[in-house]
Amino acid sequence: MDTNGHESEPILHKELVYSIVGCAMEVLNGLGHGLHEKPYENALVVEFGLKGIGLEQQRRFPILYKTVQVGEYVPDLLVGGAVVVDAKVIERITDVERGQMLNYLRITKLRVGVIVNFKRAKLEWERVVL
Repeated sequence: MDTNGHESEPILHKELVYSIVGCAMEVLNGLGHGLHEKPYENALVVEFGLKGIGLEQQRRFPILYKTVQVGEYVPDLLVGGAVVVDAKVIERITDVERGQMLNYLRITKLRVGVIVNFKRAKLEWERVVL
């Protein structure tokens, strides 16, 4: 199944993802690059609030193994009730981060995630679809 859409099916949460990336760019421009992840996450909360975009920060999700809770996943942000946002300060986004995001989407039962990397002056971001 083509999750990125085709002629009759639009890209999943396209406008919301564009809004997320726009907010991340605004945060990067405001704070600069290379800080720790938490200030960027918190600044995104402020920016989403200013733009009227609903979000949940640090919501907890159980990690189950054969119906037994073996841990929990706490995503940085859930935006619009539909997109997991993971703020990073890393050299570059790799298959490790993409794989983590796929696991996060399975745990949260959501379909779309966005990884935003604040390491450099130019924002690096990726949209991941389960």
